[in-house]
Amino acid sequence: MLDRLRAKLGAARRRARRIERREFAELRQWAEDTSNLLHLTTLLLVPMLIALVTQITNLTDLSFLLFPPLASGAYTLFSDPQGQYSSPRTFVGGLVAGALAGWAALELSLLGVGAVSTGAISPLSAGLSIMLCGGLTWLASVEEPAAFSTALLVLVSARGDAVLVFGTTVDPAAAYVVAVAVSGSLVAGAFTVWRTRFYEERARYLYGTTQADDHVLVPMRGETSEATAFFGARLAAAHDAGKVVLLDIVDDAEMAVAERAVSADHGAATPGDLPDSVRASFDGDFEEEVSDRAAAAAVERLEPHAAEIRARFDVPCEVVVAADGDPARVAVETARATNSDLIVTPYETEDGLLSPFAREVFAGPLDAVALRSTTGVHTWRRVLVLVARPGDSAHAMIDFAERLAGESGGVSVCTCIDAESERRRAETKLANLVETTTGPVETRVARSEVTAFLGANADAYDLVLMGSSGDRSAASRLVSPPTFERIQDVQCDVAIVDRGNADHEVRVLREG
Repeated sequence: MLDRLRAKLGAARRRARRIERREFAELRQWAEDTSNLLHLTTLLLVPMLIALVTQITNLTDLSFLLFPPLASGAYTLFSDPQGQYSSPRTFVGGLVAGALAGWAALELSLLGVGAVSTGAISPLSAGLSIMLCGGLTWLASVEEPAAFSTALLVLVSARGDAVLVFGTTVDPAAAYVVAVAVSGSLVAGAFTVWRTRFYEERARYLYGTTQADDHVLVPMRGETSEATAFFGARLAAAHDAGKVVLLDIVDDAEMAVAERAVSADHGAATPGDLPDSVRASFDGDFEEEVSDRAAAAAVERLEPHAAEIRARFDVPCEVVVAADGDPARVAVETARATNSDLIVTPYETEDGLLSPFAREVFAGPLDAVALRSTTGVHTWRRVLVLVARPGDSAHAMIDFAERLAGESGGVSVCTCIDAESERRRAETKLANLVETTTGPVETRVARSEVTAFLGANADAYDLVLMGSSGDRSAASRLVSPPTFERIQDVQCDVAIVDRGNADHEVRVLREG
């Protein structure tokens, strides 16, 4: 009874860990969309900063009127860290300039019209503070929308009594200016650290392919397997820890050839002609020798490719031969056994659709790429990345494109729109995607249907990278087939990229 309870608790813990890993992976993929990351940051970090500043000012008698412009300015910084108002100097300088302008306007208006009634603010002070704020921020190049808030709020704070700041009595207007400068500097400092240490380095923390997908398994299938192996080798060689594994799965035809060869070695035309006395002379059984002969023949075929990969790309290359079985499952299991995190396979079709092998690999737990090699080239210097939406697949494709193009190549990232009104949003989407790239990347927004755009422009590139549409529902793919199934006549190589399926991994672990 106690043992069964322990077993159930252990199973529950393992299930919870698997779910936790899956949820964490999905959260990371969600955060790879820059707009989602910025929304999450403004939701969590800005309130924490305002709470910190509030706690500090609670030690003094400073007015709470400090916080509205501070909160709006902080939101502007973190929601658009590369925008027009994302400079810490502009943020702090604008807030302080606005407060100084309001203070100066207050003093000038008192000299001109004298004091106003209690509870009222002089219209002259309000108008003059805005005019001085506009002129001062313009001249100092610190134009900041929140500056106009501080220019007006200082007039309100100045109506109170003298403020006690750390034991010292200070004029309320002067105290407001100092508080704006200090609190603004705190927020700007936090923003600078966040932007330089995390936001600009987010590819290292969030984008899985930049630190992984360098151990590449290549199933050697079909006539384009050699080009596919070189494609996988270029991806692996871009990382210092890269490695390539060439996989061959011995099929029935190869086993039949091996059977005939083993039989011939013993003077028989076919396995059925071998006498029992000859079969008994084998060190092992007949089937084992046949398997060894088939595996040796497969290794002999693959080893020249492996040697060329080692010589051309200076990357380790192993050869693995597996027994006959479900090819996709064998590929995934071999990738796990060889610590590979990316499967690069030749593009295969059946009746105009992806072959069952390719579909099963795409549905598996590992990242996968299917290369449709039509040109026979082994170098891809001009690479076009076709992006439908931001996210982990888009970042993976851009990362792969940079690896393939190298320092001497060129990468273009393109998205297609239906109407001109979508252009600005599309340009912002592409700008966010390429911010973390290591080299120059061209962005293109085409007002065109995607197949028409590729038909007109693909011949200018060596390779087109596009997503597998794995994140679309079955109904959506039925209504509108994936792009790669509609571009059979494109005159360049095409690579289909699919990110690993975490749900599939959990299911496999549960079945295991």
